[in-house]
Amino acid sequence: MVLPEPYRTLIAEISNGSSLGPAGDGGLQPLGYLSSTWPDLGTRQPGEPFPLQAAWLWEDEEDVDPEDPRIDASFNKGSVVLGSEDGQSFWLLLTAGPRRGEVWMIADVGAIPTPGDHVWGFEEWVRRWHAGDGWWD
Repeated sequence: MVLPEPYRTLIAEISNGSSLGPAGDGGLQPLGYLSSTWPDLGTRQPGEPFPLQAAWLWEDEEDVDPEDPRIDASFNKGSVVLGSEDGQSFWLLLTAGPRRGEVWMIADVGAIPTPGDHVWGFEEWVRRWHAGDGWWD
Protein backbone atom coordinates (compact mmCIF):
# COMPACT_ATOMS: atom_id res chain seq x y z
CA MET A 1 0.00 0.00 0.00
CA VAL A 2 1.21 3.51 -0.82
CA LEU A 3 0.04 6.21 1.57
CA PRO A 4 -1.64 9.29 0.08
CA GLU A 5 0.41 12.46 -0.29
CA PRO A 6 1.18 14.75 1.52
CA TYR A 7 0.67 12.49 4.55
CA ARG A 8 3.23 10.04 3.19
CA THR A 9 5.92 12.73 2.93
CA LEU A 10 5.08 14.12 6.36
CA ILE A 11 5.59 10.84 8.19
CA ALA A 12 8.58 9.79 6.07
CA GLU A 13 10.55 13.05 6.12
CA ILE A 14 9.25 15.30 8.89
CA SER A 15 7.53 13.53 11.77
CA ASN A 16 5.63 10.33 12.39
CA GLY A 17 2.95 11.90 14.57
CA SER A 18 2.97 14.94 16.80
CA SER A 19 1.51 15.81 20.17
CA LEU A 20 0.77 19.20 18.63
CA GLY A 21 -1.29 17.70 15.83
CA PRO A 22 -4.80 18.57 14.80
CA ALA A 23 -6.76 15.90 16.63
CA GLY A 24 -8.39 17.02 19.87
CA ASP A 25 -7.15 14.11 21.96
CA GLY A 26 -3.44 13.44 21.79
CA GLY A 27 -2.43 15.17 18.57
CA LEU A 28 -1.61 13.56 15.25
CA GLN A 29 -1.14 9.86 15.98
CA PRO A 30 1.92 7.98 14.68
CA LEU A 31 1.25 5.66 11.77
CA GLY A 32 -0.27 2.43 13.06
CA TYR A 33 -1.01 3.72 16.55
CA LEU A 34 -4.48 3.07 17.99
CA SER A 35 -5.64 4.72 21.19
CA SER A 36 -7.10 2.69 24.03
CA THR A 37 -10.56 3.94 23.03
CA TRP A 38 -10.34 2.48 19.49
CA PRO A 39 -12.94 -0.31 19.24
CA ASP A 40 -11.55 -3.84 18.98
CA LEU A 41 -13.33 -4.96 15.81
CA GLY A 42 -10.68 -7.17 14.30
CA THR A 43 -7.49 -6.78 12.31
CA ARG A 44 -6.91 -3.47 10.51
CA GLN A 45 -6.43 -3.78 6.73
CA PRO A 46 -5.38 -0.38 5.35
CA GLY A 47 -4.63 -1.81 1.89
CA GLU A 48 -8.16 -3.14 1.38
CA PRO A 49 -10.74 -0.75 -0.14
CA PHE A 50 -12.68 1.45 2.27
CA PRO A 51 -16.24 0.09 2.04
CA LEU A 52 -18.29 3.31 1.97
CA GLN A 53 -18.96 5.72 -0.90
CA ALA A 54 -21.11 8.15 1.12
CA ALA A 55 -21.88 8.99 4.72
CA TRP A 56 -23.62 6.22 6.63
CA LEU A 57 -25.15 6.84 10.03
CA TRP A 58 -26.05 3.27 10.93
CA GLU A 59 -27.46 4.37 14.28
CA ASP A 60 -30.28 6.17 12.41
CA GLU A 61 -31.33 3.07 10.49
CA GLU A 62 -33.72 0.87 12.46
CA ASP A 63 -33.12 -2.20 10.31
CA VAL A 64 -29.31 -2.25 10.63
CA ASP A 65 -28.02 -5.14 12.69
CA PRO A 66 -25.27 -4.03 15.13
CA GLU A 67 -23.30 -7.04 13.86
CA ASP A 68 -23.50 -5.84 10.23
CA PRO A 69 -20.05 -6.64 8.73
CA ARG A 70 -20.00 -3.26 6.93
CA ILE A 71 -19.63 -1.54 10.31
CA ASP A 72 -16.48 -3.47 11.22
CA ALA A 73 -15.17 -2.98 7.66
CA SER A 74 -15.68 0.79 7.96
CA PHE A 75 -13.42 0.80 11.02
CA ASN A 76 -10.81 -1.63 9.70
CA LYS A 77 -10.46 -1.39 5.93
CA GLY A 78 -8.87 1.22 3.73
CA SER A 79 -7.71 3.80 6.25
CA VAL A 80 -5.15 4.95 8.78
CA VAL A 81 -6.20 6.65 12.00
CA LEU A 82 -5.03 10.26 12.25
CA GLY A 83 -6.38 11.01 15.72
CA SER A 84 -9.45 11.17 17.89
CA GLU A 85 -11.98 13.71 19.05
CA ASP A 86 -13.37 13.31 22.56
CA GLY A 87 -11.93 9.80 22.65
CA GLN A 88 -14.97 8.36 20.87
CA SER A 89 -14.76 9.76 17.34
CA PHE A 90 -11.77 9.19 15.10
CA TRP A 91 -10.31 10.99 12.07
CA LEU A 92 -9.41 8.58 9.26
CA LEU A 93 -7.30 9.14 6.15
CA LEU A 94 -8.62 6.80 3.47
CA THR A 95 -5.80 4.78 1.92
CA ALA A 96 -7.61 2.50 -0.53
CA GLY A 97 -10.75 2.54 -2.63
CA PRO A 98 -12.47 5.19 -4.74
CA ARG A 99 -12.40 7.81 -1.95
CA ARG A 100 -8.66 7.36 -1.31
CA GLY A 101 -6.95 10.48 0.04
CA GLU A 102 -10.08 11.85 1.78
CA VAL A 103 -10.39 12.48 5.51
CA TRP A 104 -13.46 10.99 7.22
CA MET A 105 -14.71 10.80 10.78
CA ILE A 106 -15.96 7.53 12.27
CA ALA A 107 -17.65 6.79 15.57
CA ASP A 108 -19.91 4.14 17.05
CA VAL A 109 -22.91 5.81 15.34
CA GLY A 110 -21.59 6.04 11.77
CA ALA A 111 -18.97 7.33 9.34
CA ILE A 112 -18.99 10.60 7.39
CA PRO A 113 -16.67 12.48 5.05
CA THR A 114 -15.43 15.75 6.44
CA PRO A 115 -18.11 18.45 6.38
CA GLY A 116 -18.48 21.23 3.90
CA ASP A 117 -19.00 21.77 0.22
CA HIS A 118 -15.82 20.02 -0.90
CA VAL A 119 -13.77 16.99 0.01
CA TRP A 120 -10.96 17.40 2.51
CA GLY A 121 -7.66 15.70 1.98
CA PHE A 122 -4.96 15.56 4.63
CA GLU A 123 -3.58 19.00 3.72
CA GLU A 124 -6.98 20.71 4.04
CA TRP A 125 -7.59 18.95 7.35
CA VAL A 126 -4.26 20.23 8.73
CA ARG A 127 -4.85 23.76 7.33
CA ARG A 128 -8.21 23.99 9.10
CA TRP A 129 -6.59 22.92 12.37
CA HIS A 130 -3.73 25.38 11.95
CA ALA A 131 -6.11 28.26 11.16
CA GLY A 132 -8.22 27.40 14.21
CA ASP A 133 -11.32 26.86 12.11
CA GLY A 134 -13.94 24.68 13.74
CA TRP A 135 -14.33 21.32 12.09
CA TRP A 136 -18.06 21.73 11.62
CA ASP A 137 -18.20 25.42 10.61
